[in-house]
Amino acid sequence: MAQSVSPAFQDNASEAERKAGNSQANAELFYMIQQLQGEVRRLQGRVEEQRNLIDRLTKQSRDRYIDLDQRILKLSEKVSEAPATSSEGTADSAETAENSGVKTRIYRQPSDKERTDYQKIQTLIHQEKNYDQAINGLYDFIDEYEEGDLTVNAYYWLGEVYLVEEQLEQARQAFTIVATRYGDHRKAPDAVYKLGVTLDRLGDKEQARGRMQTVIRDYPNTSAAELAQKYLDSNNG
Repeated sequence: MAQSVSPAFQDNASEAERKAGNSQANAELFYMIQQLQGEVRRLQGRVEEQRNLIDRLTKQSRDRYIDLDQRILKLSEKVSEAPATSSEGTADSAETAENSGVKTRIYRQPSDKERTDYQKIQTLIHQEKNYDQAINGLYDFIDEYEEGDLTVNAYYWLGEVYLVEEQLEQARQAFTIVATRYGDHRKAPDAVYKLGVTLDRLGDKEQARGRMQTVIRDYPNTSAAELAQKYLDSNNG
């Protein structure tokens, strides 16, 4: 009888050990699942925080662009309404000043810091192709360094970047500022030509042709005049 009880006892002990082992494994598995669920919740929280941050930054950036674009638009409208005889007006007035013996403007030369800041923006444009950050940098540059030689360059490159980004109305405004307010600057021929290109892309072929003719008339013997002539020749065909 003792012999018959012994195997049964051993079986019960084995069963108990197996159940205990299963119970421990289940407990460990449950603990791991709880840990994973907690980690997922933490990651979801961080993703949500990042999404909210991105949304805020996007809104701030959009609001800033709208504000700055409005300032550029007002400035372009102001210089467009300026009298043609203004000493700081169109390319025609600059040419008249030269023919009459009156010196054209001497633009303020940049400081070392100004050159450094400008070069950083050029790196963003040409090497890194980071156009959004370049636009921000150009606006900041224009705000900080007004009426300087490189400030005119900054307006021009603002137009170039907007043109690449297919933001044609903003490009038109930037090129208009250089073409009308800084008509005696070295960037003026290129700005008038690019203004014609922008108008062409906007679908205003007549205005585009007029700008190209202006480049040829007011800035002969420049690379911009050559490009303008090629545009007229190709569109005449």
